[in-house]
Amino acid sequence: MFHAAGSQRGSLTFFTTTLAIMHDRIDMILSNPDALIAAIRAGFAKEKSVMSRNLSLFAATFLAVSIVPIVGSLNSSILAAPAPDKSVEQKVDGMNAPAAAIAKWRQLKFGLFIHWGPVSLKGTEIGWSRGGERRGRKDRGHQVPVEVYDNLYKEFNPVKFGPDEWVAIAKAAGMKYLVFTTKHHDGFVCFDSKLTDYKITSPESPYGKDIVKMLSDACHRGGIEWGVYYSPPDWHHPDYRTENHGKYIKYMHEQLRELLSNYGKVSMIFFDGLGGTAKDWDAKTLIPMCRRMQPDVIINNRCGMPADNDTPEQRIGKMQTDRPWETCMTICRQWAWKPGDNMKSKKECIQTLVRVVGGDGNLLFNVGPMPDGRIEPRQVERLKEMGQWLKQYGQTIYETRGGPFRTTNKFASTYRGKTVFLHILDDSQDLVELPPIDAKILSHKVLAGAKATIKQTPNSIEIEMAPNGRNPIDNIIVLELDKPAAEVKLGKLPNDSLAVGKKATASNVFLGQTNHYGPDKALDDDSDTRWATDAGTKSAWLEVDLGQPQTIGRARIDEAYEFRVRKYEIQAEMDGSWKTVATGTTIGSGCTVKFKPVKARKIRLNILEATEGPTIYEFALLAP
Repeated sequence: MFHAAGSQRGSLTFFTTTLAIMHDRIDMILSNPDALIAAIRAGFAKEKSVMSRNLSLFAATFLAVSIVPIVGSLNSSILAAPAPDKSVEQKVDGMNAPAAAIAKWRQLKFGLFIHWGPVSLKGTEIGWSRGGERRGRKDRGHQVPVEVYDNLYKEFNPVKFGPDEWVAIAKAAGMKYLVFTTKHHDGFVCFDSKLTDYKITSPESPYGKDIVKMLSDACHRGGIEWGVYYSPPDWHHPDYRTENHGKYIKYMHEQLRELLSNYGKVSMIFFDGLGGTAKDWDAKTLIPMCRRMQPDVIINNRCGMPADNDTPEQRIGKMQTDRPWETCMTICRQWAWKPGDNMKSKKECIQTLVRVVGGDGNLLFNVGPMPDGRIEPRQVERLKEMGQWLKQYGQTIYETRGGPFRTTNKFASTYRGKTVFLHILDDSQDLVELPPIDAKILSHKVLAGAKATIKQTPNSIEIEMAPNGRNPIDNIIVLELDKPAAEVKLGKLPNDSLAVGKKATASNVFLGQTNHYGPDKALDDDSDTRWATDAGTKSAWLEVDLGQPQTIGRARIDEAYEFRVRKYEIQAEMDGSWKTVATGTTIGSGCTVKFKPVKARKIRLNILEATEGPTIYEFALLAP
């Protein structure tokens, strides 16, 4: 924009930085004097080394921005994206939030996700049930004809919507933040956008109120962090993924400006780009723009850029402590409201939260409100049950980190300082064995569940639970260490598997790549390698040759992608035929199977049903 040199460069950089910040926040500035002061301070902060030399230049900047609405150029300044300001980009890491903001978000742990819109009138899935083409994809929608779906907003009149009630429900559940679908893939806008009439405030909408404004205000009043879901894909917009896609990009960026200007502090942006690239959304321009407008906003990885956090969907993310992540999951099966939808039990809900936090993630738990604006009463009750549990045991969840022990489907751990919280989720286990640590356990106490004794040796930590008083949801034991848990190093449990290093064969190997995914990878005592099968595989078997007959009575199975397996059996070759010695349904992580001892040379894990190609980290065979 400018070509300054020498002593003038600091002045011009200060001028353009301040102007860019004010431009990005112009709506907030005009309605909120504090925002104006913040913008001024931000400008000073960018170039404080030259501040004393530039008071007169700052005054000119201040007057120029203040006069904008008076001279009638406000609308054009809001709707026209500013030219990229290299001086700003050089001084701000626009791709990631500040470390302090990310750390604060990680401490929140539990948030409410809400998918809602006119589609609730049909009880079908938001966006995906819309008929017609889905530009950018090969599939088409068939469930609700497009001419019906796109006109549902003319009937949508949620007169019982109470934003403060929604916030109260979130707080009663122990949730600390809320993310709402401002625009899904169907393109319908739940806020008063100046860029479209396909919105809740359209003259053709019987409701006519800005839902996003009402809900964001309620969050700010109620002390809940406010976040927006925004879909870059838009199957309704005429320019989306056409030769005029550039026009759509401008539309999308300007709607983000509206959301970040008119609704107070925005703590999170949940993009949902359906695999689109950074180029598809001009993310290298979009994300820094969002951060200039809301400097502490947390942005996910679904806009073609890694940004701040990963977002595993409808599954518990893997143990990951080096990068923030957030599982988004539904309380029922469908994101939007569906009459009579299957709802997760209290046990499933609480254990999901525990396992997510134990893996060092956050849980964004979704409800779909009904067409009249109420959250379904049974879902509200389930959320309240989670909140009641958190009132008792929230100290083991909030402001903790996941670990130091690895999370499985039956066990999780969290820590704060020198205190470790062990969550034993399977009340059928008499003995829980954990790997050794290079710290001394000074004391332990039971916070929930049965009495427990703990034995620490150089080779392991053994936890034995009394048979009476076990908690069917979560047995919590508190350990006090002699050093911070963050500094603890884990050892390995001695491997007593009779199958380690033995010959293995399998019915299927992913793309025939035996060097990387062969059956031997499930017998190598290495949790980073795995036996994998081809995509679409629904059944498969893994066979172990022990070399000579051995007596076994237990198997330990660790599934890489949890709960793909739906039905399995363990077989032993005896007298020339395969005999079933154990059966099961799901496997998950760290599954131990006990059965009547058998003596055999060959053992087979026979996967009978799977939702997708089975993948196994380890298959251990143990003596009785």
